[in-house]
Amino acid sequence: MQDSSERPADGMERVVQTYGNILYRLCFVMLGRESDAEDAVQETMIRYLQKAPRFENAGHEKSWLLTVAANQCRDLLRARKRHPQVNLDEVRESPADPPDSGILEALMALPEKFRLVLVLYYVEEYPIADIAQIIGRTPSAVKMRLQKGRRLLEELYRKEYL
Repeated sequence: MQDSSERPADGMERVVQTYGNILYRLCFVMLGRESDAEDAVQETMIRYLQKAPRFENAGHEKSWLLTVAANQCRDLLRARKRHPQVNLDEVRESPADPPDSGILEALMALPEKFRLVLVLYYVEEYPIADIAQIIGRTPSAVKMRLQKGRRLLEELYRKEYL
Protein backbone atom coordinates (compact mmCIF):
# COMPACT_ATOMS: atom_id res chain seq x y z
CA MET A 1 0.00 0.00 0.00
CA GLN A 2 1.30 3.41 -0.86
CA ASP A 3 1.71 5.67 2.11
CA SER A 4 0.53 9.26 1.67
CA SER A 5 4.05 10.70 2.03
CA GLU A 6 5.60 8.21 -0.38
CA ARG A 7 6.22 9.48 -3.91
CA PRO A 8 5.73 6.92 -6.70
CA ALA A 9 9.43 6.98 -7.62
CA ASP A 10 10.37 6.33 -3.99
CA GLY A 11 7.98 3.38 -3.78
CA MET A 12 8.95 1.86 -7.12
CA GLU A 13 11.47 -0.54 -5.56
CA ARG A 14 8.80 -1.75 -3.14
CA VAL A 15 6.28 -2.16 -5.97
CA VAL A 16 8.75 -4.09 -8.13
CA GLN A 17 9.78 -6.34 -5.24
CA THR A 18 6.19 -6.93 -4.13
CA TYR A 19 4.43 -7.34 -7.48
CA GLY A 20 7.14 -7.80 -10.11
CA ASN A 21 6.99 -11.61 -10.22
CA ILE A 22 3.19 -11.70 -10.23
CA LEU A 23 3.03 -9.19 -13.08
CA TYR A 24 5.73 -11.02 -15.04
CA ARG A 25 3.96 -14.39 -14.72
CA LEU A 26 0.67 -12.88 -15.86
CA CYS A 27 2.31 -11.15 -18.83
CA PHE A 28 4.34 -14.19 -19.80
CA VAL A 29 1.29 -16.44 -19.83
CA MET A 30 -0.69 -13.91 -21.85
CA LEU A 31 2.09 -13.14 -24.32
CA GLY A 32 4.22 -16.29 -24.43
CA ARG A 33 7.51 -14.45 -24.90
CA GLU A 34 9.95 -13.36 -22.23
CA SER A 35 10.87 -10.14 -24.00
CA ASP A 36 7.24 -9.13 -24.53
CA ALA A 37 6.39 -9.97 -20.91
CA GLU A 38 9.29 -7.83 -19.72
CA ASP A 39 8.13 -4.97 -21.96
CA ALA A 40 4.57 -5.21 -20.63
CA VAL A 41 5.76 -5.18 -17.00
CA GLN A 42 8.02 -2.22 -17.74
CA GLU A 43 5.15 -0.32 -19.36
CA THR A 44 2.98 -1.12 -16.34
CA MET A 45 5.62 0.36 -14.03
CA ILE A 46 5.92 3.44 -16.24
CA ARG A 47 2.15 3.89 -16.07
CA TYR A 48 2.38 3.57 -12.27
CA LEU A 49 4.98 6.34 -12.17
CA GLN A 50 3.04 8.58 -14.58
CA LYS A 51 -0.33 8.22 -12.89
CA ALA A 52 0.97 8.31 -9.30
CA PRO A 53 -2.22 6.62 -8.07
CA ARG A 54 -3.27 6.52 -4.43
CA PHE A 55 -4.70 3.26 -3.18
CA GLU A 56 -7.02 2.36 -0.34
CA ASN A 57 -5.01 -0.76 0.49
CA ALA A 58 -2.49 -3.26 -0.90
CA GLY A 59 -5.25 -5.31 -2.53
CA HIS A 60 -6.46 -2.29 -4.49
CA GLU A 61 -2.89 -1.52 -5.57
CA LYS A 62 -2.31 -5.13 -6.72
CA SER A 63 -5.61 -5.17 -8.58
CA TRP A 64 -4.77 -1.89 -10.34
CA LEU A 65 -1.34 -3.17 -11.38
CA LEU A 66 -2.77 -6.46 -12.70
CA THR A 67 -5.44 -4.61 -14.65
CA VAL A 68 -2.88 -2.28 -16.23
CA ALA A 69 -0.56 -5.22 -17.02
CA ALA A 70 -3.40 -7.19 -18.64
CA ASN A 71 -4.30 -4.15 -20.74
CA GLN A 72 -0.66 -3.73 -21.78
CA CYS A 73 -0.62 -7.39 -22.85
CA ARG A 74 -3.79 -6.93 -24.89
CA ASP A 75 -2.23 -3.92 -26.61
CA LEU A 76 0.87 -5.95 -27.47
CA LEU A 77 -1.25 -8.82 -28.76
CA ARG A 78 -3.20 -6.44 -31.00
CA ALA A 79 0.05 -4.95 -32.29
CA ARG A 80 1.41 -8.44 -32.88
CA LYS A 81 -1.62 -9.30 -35.02
CA ARG A 82 -1.22 -6.12 -37.07
CA HIS A 83 2.55 -6.53 -37.46
CA PRO A 84 3.57 -10.22 -37.27
CA GLN A 85 7.26 -10.82 -36.53
CA VAL A 86 9.60 -13.71 -35.83
CA ASN A 87 12.18 -13.15 -33.13
CA LEU A 88 15.36 -14.78 -34.47
CA ASP A 89 17.01 -14.95 -31.03
CA GLU A 90 14.13 -17.04 -29.70
CA VAL A 91 14.27 -19.33 -32.73
CA ARG A 92 18.01 -19.88 -32.22
CA GLU A 93 17.65 -20.46 -28.48
CA SER A 94 14.65 -22.78 -28.57
CA PRO A 95 15.49 -26.46 -28.23
CA ALA A 96 14.38 -28.77 -30.99
CA ASP A 97 12.40 -30.96 -28.59
CA PRO A 98 11.54 -29.24 -25.29
CA PRO A 99 11.13 -31.77 -22.45
CA ASP A 100 7.94 -30.55 -20.75
CA SER A 101 4.42 -31.77 -20.24
CA GLY A 102 2.81 -29.42 -22.75
CA ILE A 103 0.51 -27.73 -20.22
CA LEU A 104 2.04 -24.30 -20.82
CA GLU A 105 1.77 -24.73 -24.59
CA ALA A 106 -1.86 -25.81 -24.27
CA LEU A 107 -2.57 -22.84 -22.00
CA MET A 108 -0.86 -20.48 -24.46
CA ALA A 109 -3.03 -21.85 -27.28
CA LEU A 110 -6.23 -20.80 -25.50
CA PRO A 111 -7.94 -17.55 -26.45
CA GLU A 112 -6.73 -14.67 -24.26
CA LYS A 113 -10.03 -14.24 -22.40
CA PHE A 114 -9.87 -17.82 -21.06
CA ARG A 115 -6.12 -17.80 -20.46
CA LEU A 116 -6.36 -14.61 -18.38
CA VAL A 117 -9.06 -15.87 -16.00
CA LEU A 118 -7.35 -19.25 -15.59
CA VAL A 119 -4.06 -17.60 -14.63
CA LEU A 120 -5.67 -15.12 -12.26
CA TYR A 121 -7.73 -17.86 -10.59
CA TYR A 122 -5.28 -20.78 -10.45
CA VAL A 123 -1.86 -19.15 -10.43
CA GLU A 124 -2.52 -15.88 -8.63
CA GLU A 125 -5.36 -17.34 -6.54
CA TYR A 126 -7.73 -14.42 -6.99
CA PRO A 127 -11.34 -14.93 -5.96
CA ILE A 128 -13.92 -14.78 -8.74
CA ALA A 129 -15.29 -11.41 -7.58
CA ASP A 130 -11.83 -9.81 -7.82
CA ILE A 131 -11.22 -11.31 -11.26
CA ALA A 132 -14.56 -9.90 -12.40
CA GLN A 133 -13.48 -6.44 -11.24
CA ILE A 134 -10.04 -6.74 -12.89
CA ILE A 135 -11.39 -7.78 -16.30
CA GLY A 136 -14.55 -5.68 -16.16
CA ARG A 137 -17.03 -8.57 -16.34
CA THR A 138 -19.63 -10.03 -13.98
CA PRO A 139 -18.76 -12.86 -11.57
CA SER A 140 -21.05 -15.19 -13.52
CA ALA A 141 -19.16 -14.35 -16.74
CA VAL A 142 -15.88 -15.16 -14.95
CA LYS A 143 -17.31 -18.51 -13.79
CA MET A 144 -18.38 -19.32 -17.34
CA ARG A 145 -14.95 -18.40 -18.69
CA LEU A 146 -13.29 -20.58 -16.05
CA GLN A 147 -15.57 -23.48 -16.90
CA LYS A 148 -15.08 -23.16 -20.65
CA GLY A 149 -11.36 -22.42 -20.27
CA ARG A 150 -10.83 -25.60 -18.23
CA ARG A 151 -12.74 -27.62 -20.81
CA LEU A 152 -10.79 -26.13 -23.73
CA LEU A 153 -7.48 -26.61 -21.91
CA GLU A 154 -8.27 -30.26 -21.27
CA GLU A 155 -9.31 -30.81 -24.89
CA LEU A 156 -6.17 -29.13 -26.26
CA TYR A 157 -3.92 -30.98 -23.87
CA ARG A 158 -5.47 -34.38 -24.64
CA LYS A 159 -5.41 -33.72 -28.38
CA GLU A 160 -1.83 -32.44 -28.59
CA TYR A 161 0.10 -34.01 -25.73
CA LEU A 162 -1.42 -37.36 -24.79
